[in-house]
Amino acid sequence: MQIVRTIVWVLLLVALLLFSFNNWQTVEVKIWEGLVLETKMPVLVIISFLLGLLPMWLLHQGSKWRSNRRINALENSVRAATVSQPAMVGTSTQLDAAATETQSPTS
Repeated sequence: MQIVRTIVWVLLLVALLLFSFNNWQTVEVKIWEGLVLETKMPVLVIISFLLGLLPMWLLHQGSKWRSNRRINALENSVRAATVSQPAMVGTSTQLDAAATETQSPTS
């Protein structure tokens, strides 16, 4: 899975480099009346991409953190339950012998 992720990132980087070389021109961005930002097109695209990525990345990190906390809480509750009530472990012949000992003989 790591190799697929690496290939995707390399392809995105190559696409960004090709876009940057082909569109290296100055653009004007009007922010407010009288405030104009002159920047290169690739810089504007990269900043826009990162501004869109940031909220989704934060949401992902938050849900991953919440899931890890929930998993840890469930694991701790299972651990506490197994410590307070140990499970009966034995082979099938031992369990069969224990079952016949507890049953009363019918005569």
